[in-house]
Order: sequence, then structure tokens, then C-alpha cells
Amino acid sequence: MSVLRRAKEWEISESEGSDVEPEPSPNRRSETQSGAPLSESSSCTTASPARRRRTKEEIEADRQRTKERKEAREMQRAARAQEKEERRREQQRRREAAKELKKLRPENCIRSLNISIDPALLQQEDSDLLLDTLALLEWRFTIESQQISHSITWTRDLPQGDEGQSSVEEDQVVLVLTLADFLDVVICVKEMLGSEGDETETGTGAVLSPLLECLNRDAKKVVTMLVTDFEADYSSRTEARSEGFPEQRLRSKLGMKNLDIEEVLVYLQLYKNISVVFLVSWQDVTDHVCAVTKALSKRPFKLLTEPSELPFCVDGSWAAGARVDRDGSGLGLVWSRQIQQLNRVSPAVASAVTESFPSPRALLQAYQKLESEAERKGMLTGLLVKTEGKERRIGAEISARVYRCFTAQNPQLVLD
Repeated sequence: MSVLRRAKEWEISESEGSDVEPEPSPNRRSETQSGAPLSESSSCTTASPARRRRTKEEIEADRQRTKERKEAREMQRAARAQEKEERRREQQRRREAAKELKKLRPENCIRSLNISIDPALLQQEDSDLLLDTLALLEWRFTIESQQISHSITWTRDLPQGDEGQSSVEEDQVVLVLTLADFLDVVICVKEMLGSEGDETETGTGAVLSPLLECLNRDAKKVVTMLVTDFEADYSSRTEARSEGFPEQRLRSKLGMKNLDIEEVLVYLQLYKNISVVFLVSWQDVTDHVCAVTKALSKRPFKLLTEPSELPFCVDGSWAAGARVDRDGSGLGLVWSRQIQQLNRVSPAVASAVTESFPSPRALLQAYQKLESEAERKGMLTGLLVKTEGKERRIGAEISARVYRCFTAQNPQLVLD
């Protein structure tokens, strides 16, 4: 009975559901009352607006923006590549610079030096000591004829591709002479100096003539004369070495006055840049050659690493020159510093002179008013100098030095 009753209820509900119309929602009721038709899509969602078609200008603008973005990316990529390449090149330059610096170190640079020895030197007794020493040190040397007989020169190999040259000749020249050869040089120089200042270099001795010709071709050469007595026996050499003053002994053997020898040495040093060293034996010559070789091996590294300016000159207000304006202010300071350049002239002394004579012209006019030479030399002795509350007078020595400085006609005059 219960099953039949349920079936009847189902049938009734289905028939009722088909006849009865569902109650509209409040929204639908309002829309129905207003008389507007209901569409199928409006019952679920709102329809999207239609997509507007772009114009040609907008499309072209989008293409231009895309092109610009692409070009910007390409430029950034190229900039990064260029920066990377610059870093690589900088690292390569640093590696090459470090490699070149390593080559210039003395222990490596000495391998590129070659010592050229004139064959005439090998005729001297005990000259094998020089060759044996160079071979023991494993230094390069060659025996070949030189422009100056009995001389030793140095050449340095250059890196490949450096100015198209394979080697360069150093400026140092060592000339090994006997006492007889040096005596010939002394006589020739004395004749040149005694010919009324006419330093005729033609017709000089066999040693000095080729030397002066070489210096005329290359004025940068630095020549060192090694004077030794090769003819002396071993006992005399040992005695001279034990005495410690071989120069005095060798000078005495020349048979000339010390004043004449000093005059020749000064002339060779100042006018020809030739130094003279007196030695005892070939051992001293060998030591000198080794010292010059080591110095030349250190030169490239020092020129590259050491500063060119003087290390003891620090920056400061005193290091700069005095400033002079257009109205002339500052000339007094220049005048004072000019006087301070003289030896043993303090700022206080210079100030006393400039206060009495405000300009160089005033000082020269004061000198011209005096009649005698003695009065001019002692004109400044009466000036008072004030230092630390004390007063003193300028001495006769400083007064005479200032007078010679501003009135002398000889440019080579020594003031002191």
C-alpha cells in the first residue's frame, strides 16, 4: 500500500509541475512589467562590448615602439660586449706590462747586455783575468775592434719589434790606458790649453785624437779613463795596493807636477765629460768593468719605477716662484729671493738689503756713485740685520759677494 501511495503522489506532483508556471524572480518581474523583452543571454551574463579595430597610425606606432625597444636591447648588448672587450684588453695590457717589467729587472736585464772588448787590451799581461771573470759570471761578451783603441763598450738587446732595432749602444765607454798613454794625453791637453785659449783638437796625440773625434760625433758618451801601470812587477803592485793610495804613486811616476795633472783632470772632467781613475792592476780593472755592467743592468728598471722629480723637493709655498701682479706687487719678494740665492745669505740679510735698496737698479746706482773699488765692496757692511731681537751688521764677505754678483762681467766667476 505504501508503494502505491508514493507512486500516485509522484504522478500528481509531475502533473502539477507541468501545469504550474514558475514564479518569476524580482528582476524578471520588473522587466516583464516594464514591457521589455527578455533575451536568453541577459539572464546569465552581460555581453562584452565589440573590439574596436586599430587604425594604420596606431599599428605603425606599435611597430615603431617595438623597433625602438629592439634597438635599445641591441645597443645594451653591444655596450656590454664592448665593455667586456675593454676589460679583456686592459687585462692583456697589464699582463704585457708586467711581463716587460719582469724583463727589465736587473737579474733579467743583465742577460741582454753584451760587453765588447777591444782586441788590443788582450795583449796586456793578466788581461785573461777579465775574460775569466766574465765567463764565470756567465755574462755575454765579444772581442771586436772598437772605434777607440783599448776601450770597452756595452750594447743592450731590445725587445723584438722595438723601433725596428735589435740593439742599442749604451753611453758608457771605459778606456784602459798605461802610464805612458796617459802621459801623452796630459801633454796634449797642456798644449791645447797653452795655445792662448785656442783648443785645437787636430794633431793631438794618438790616444786623445780618436777620443775627441768620437765625442764630437756623440756628445752623450761618458768616458772613463782607467790608468794603471801594467809594466810594474807583481811586488810593486802588491806594495802599492797595501799602501792604499795608488793614485799618488802613479802620479809620482808620471814625473809631472800635481798642479799640472790637476789642471788636465779638471779640463777633461768639465769640458769633455771624461773621468780619470788610477788603478793598480787588472783585478781593479775587472772590478770596475763588473761594477759598470751591474749599474747598466739596473738603469732601465730605475728609469721606469723611480720618479723623475727630486725626492727631497717636497711641495710647498716656498717651492713655487713669487707671484707678480700687473700692478707690480710681488717684485719686492722676487728681489729678496734673488739675493737669498747667494751662498750663506739668510732672509734677514736679504730683507736688510732690499729695505735699503728697493730694486736692483737702485743698488747698481749706489755702486756707481762710489769712486773706489774698496768702497763698493764694503758698501753693504753698515746695514743692520735684525734677527730674534738682536742686531748685527752685514759682514764684509757678504757685501763683497753681493757686489761681485751684480757687477762682474765674467760669467764663470766663482763668487766664494
